[in-house]
Amino acid sequence: MEQVIIIGGGAAGFFAAINIAETNADLKVTILEKGNKVLQKVKVSGGGRCNVSHACFDPGELVTYYPRGEKELLGPFHTFMTGDMMQWLEERGVPLKIESDQRIFPESNSSQTIIDCFVDAAKNAGVEVLLNQNVEGIEKKETQFHLSTKSKVLLADKLLICSGGNPKIWKMIKGLGHRIIDPVPSLFTFNIKDQVIQDIPGISVPNANVSIEGSRFESSGPLLITHWGLSGPAVLKLSSLNAVYLSGKEYNFTVHINWLGLPFAAVLDHIKTHKKNAPKKTIYLRSIFEEIPKRLWVKLLQSIEINENQTWSNISNLQLEKLTEKLTNTVLLSHGKTTFKEEFVTAGGVDLKEINFKRFESRIHSNLFFAGEVLNIDGLTGGFNFQNAWTGAYLAAMAIAGKMP
Repeated sequence: MEQVIIIGGGAAGFFAAINIAETNADLKVTILEKGNKVLQKVKVSGGGRCNVSHACFDPGELVTYYPRGEKELLGPFHTFMTGDMMQWLEERGVPLKIESDQRIFPESNSSQTIIDCFVDAAKNAGVEVLLNQNVEGIEKKETQFHLSTKSKVLLADKLLICSGGNPKIWKMIKGLGHRIIDPVPSLFTFNIKDQVIQDIPGISVPNANVSIEGSRFESSGPLLITHWGLSGPAVLKLSSLNAVYLSGKEYNFTVHINWLGLPFAAVLDHIKTHKKNAPKKTIYLRSIFEEIPKRLWVKLLQSIEINENQTWSNISNLQLEKLTEKLTNTVLLSHGKTTFKEEFVTAGGVDLKEINFKRFESRIHSNLFFAGEVLNIDGLTGGFNFQNAWTGAYLAAMAIAGKMP
């Protein structure tokens, strides 16, 4: 009986193991997990609810959510993607729900539901799970892979690596002749200390536009002010798009914020109209844009030195333009980053040019497969990284089980 070994007892590893064992009973499937528990990243993902995927059902659209891997995932998504994963889980007794932001969760709102499903399915399929098996070496000898741990040497006829962003495993993969793209954080918040956002943590706006000076990427969406700077979907998406660029800048960069996501002229017209309709009202009284909370509105006014007793009738045209500029292009300096703990992801890993994406197999060694974040693929927050794991693990599993050309 041929031995299949999977390094990594996480989402991709378990999903692949189950599909291999269920598809080809003539293969012995073993998972090596370095810790004493499996599926720990699944457990904490999505705030403990497990954001299993994102409700995007068009492969051409879905790939646009991957700053690295967009081109490579298009073909695989035509074979296995969101709807397929939903069906796989629901057939195994895990009902799902799509939330208003299109993220997909188990109806139970508990990641333990997914963990139990995987563990039970693996057990029923005869998958062997070995805990506390920290792989210390990988060698290819003739047609087999020799895996060394502290306690034993295991032989694999087929090897699937699903170890995530593990530098030690990356080093071993490099020893097999693969090129590793140096990893950098991919999802993080911006550390900013500026009077405009100081002392108003928890304030958010629904549809800001955020860009980084010197970069061609920008992002729109909800923006959150925190104790340490800026966060929220708009910032996390931008950090992912600019992961490599910002690493090269050592995380010192200039951020431009359009708090309303509207053009300068439209905002200026709205302000002029309000001035005309409410000349005697105090400017500080309330924000004239429902998207801008009052505490942020006051901070913006203070930053351009508008007096708290000023009324709309005595604000100058120059001040109107300064206010409009502040609303549509606030410039802030960021020094450093803070990891987004729920969705820690890295950009980096095995060079995609060295992978056959029809099978997620190495172009250097036959019977060597990869899935998940061990590859230089990363997605935006919202279930995309899990979908990459499911798709890669499924195609690798079918190839290992002898069901792919």
